[in-house]
Amino acid sequence: MTRDRAIRWVAKPIVWALCLAPLPWLAWLALTDGLGANPIEYVNRYLGDWALRFLLIALAVTPLRGITGLNDLLRFRRLLGLFAFFYVCLHLSSYIGLDQFFHWGEIWKDIVKRTYITVGMASFLLLVPLASTSTKGMIKRLGGRNWNRLHKGIYVAAAAACLHFFMMRKGIQTEPIVYAGICAALLGYRAVAFFRKRAKRAKTGVQAAR
Repeated sequence: MTRDRAIRWVAKPIVWALCLAPLPWLAWLALTDGLGANPIEYVNRYLGDWALRFLLIALAVTPLRGITGLNDLLRFRRLLGLFAFFYVCLHLSSYIGLDQFFHWGEIWKDIVKRTYITVGMASFLLLVPLASTSTKGMIKRLGGRNWNRLHKGIYVAAAAACLHFFMMRKGIQTEPIVYAGICAALLGYRAVAFFRKRAKRAKTGVQAAR
């Protein structure tokens, strides 16, 4: 079996199964009365936690590839990003349907008055164009350079998601700080790589001019 076929028929189904695994576990908790005293809040936070985790996992693909040299990891980056958006949509849907019962007026008041919800909604809106342009056809339509520029929006979306999580918890707590630290490290890796590449190009240009 070739590497491409092995990834398509073995690795990708495993990644799909792992990405979907949080949902059967949530269903099991619901069936066994494991959602705590406030099931609606538990479901909303559970889905939000996994949305943030998948955002960070998707961001981690490029640094892991750079550190390990495993180029095949890039094959899963788009899939992981789409799963992140999927869980973001579930998180938002649970808030709209289970928490607010589709009371759009109250939802709008929440977005305007509660800053952490404003930040969370901003993160969602940033992810919408990224998810909608994730197909190969859209990459061709936009062109590789424009597509890459657009999809750098995930950096802002991930940072906003971490801020949303931190503000939601109210007060200094360990878990939001850990997630924010991971996000900062992943973005920092990209910043260092960018400036190194820029410096290398400048050096090459100077040498070429001599």
